[in-house]
Amino acid sequence: MTIARVRPAIFFSLLALLVAGALIVPHVANRGVVFLSGVVAINVVFGIAFNLAFAKAGILSFGNAMFFAVGAYCAGYLITQQNHLPFVVILLAAAGCGGLLALVTGLLALRRASGVYFAVITLAVGALVHVLIMKLNFLGRNDGLVGVNRPIIDLGLVELDLARGDAYYYFIIASCALLVTLMWVLWSNRFGRSLQGVKSDPMRASFLGIDIDRKRLIALVLSGSITALAGAIYAPWAQIVTPELAHWSFSTMPLLFTLLGGSAFFLGPAVGAILFGLLDYATRSLIGISDLLVGGLLLAVVLSVPGGVLGLLGSLLARVRAPSSPRREGRA
Repeated sequence: MTIARVRPAIFFSLLALLVAGALIVPHVANRGVVFLSGVVAINVVFGIAFNLAFAKAGILSFGNAMFFAVGAYCAGYLITQQNHLPFVVILLAAAGCGGLLALVTGLLALRRASGVYFAVITLAVGALVHVLIMKLNFLGRNDGLVGVNRPIIDLGLVELDLARGDAYYYFIIASCALLVTLMWVLWSNRFGRSLQGVKSDPMRASFLGIDIDRKRLIALVLSGSITALAGAIYAPWAQIVTPELAHWSFSTMPLLFTLLGGSAFFLGPAVGAILFGLLDYATRSLIGISDLLVGGLLLAVVLSVPGGVLGLLGSLLARVRAPSSPRREGRA
C-alpha cells in the first residue's frame, strides 16, 4: 500500500474548509444535527488515531474501543467525583490512562505477535477491560456514569463556561482540529517516515539500526493516548458514559472509517467518519433496519472500492489526466 503525501498548503486548506463547515452547523441545523456533528468530529480523531498505527506502523488493533472508553470513563469519573480539578488536567489524565493501557498492551503483545495474532490479543484485552468496567461499582457497573456535566475552564482573568449554549460544541471543533493537526505532523515528519519504513521493510529497517518493536510501541502508545483524549472530550458532550464504549463492536468503527475513506490517505478516516455520519442520519427513521441498511451500503463500498472513496477519486483523476499527456507530448 502506497501512502499518499499531502502538501501542507493542501492539508491546511482542507482542514480550514472542514472546520468552517462545522462552525456553520449550529446556525443552520437543529440540536440533533449539532450533536451528531460533534460526534462526527470526535470520530474523525478516533479514526485518524487508529490509522496512524495501522497505515504507518502496520498495527491492526481491535482494541481501540478500550482506549476510547478508558479516556471517557477517566474524564467522567473525575468530572463527577473530583469536580474541583481543571478540565485541562482531566484531559491530560485521560490521555495518560489511555497511553498507559496502550503501553501495557504493546509490551504484552508486540514482542510475541504481529498481524492477525496481535489483533486477536488486543481483542482479548479489550474484552477484559469491558468486563472490568461492568464489574466496578465506582464506574457505575452496567449503568455507567451519568450526569457528566460540561465543565468551566478557568483561564485566570477569564472563565469559559462550556455548558452555555453551543460553547462545548465549538470547543470540540477546536480541540479536534488541533489533534488532527498534531497527528498530521506525526504522519508527515521524520518519525512518520521511519514508521512507514518499519512497516514496508522491517528487515531492512532493522539492518539500518531501527528498533522495530520500539517504533511500533511508540506508535501504539500515541494512538492510544489520542484515542483516549477523544473519549475524554466525548464524555461531557454525551453527558453519560456506558460500558458499550468498551465493547469489541465499537472497535470496528475506526477500521470502518479508515476502509471507507481510504487508509492510504491521512484524511481518509475523516472522510469515512463524515460519510458514516451522513448515512446514519439519513437512515435514522428506519427503525429496525437502519443498522442493516447502513452496514450493507458500507460493505458494498468497501468491497467495490478497495482503496476507499479517496482512492476512487484519485483513480478517476488519474484517468482524466492520462489521455491529455500524449497529446501534449505530440504537440511539443
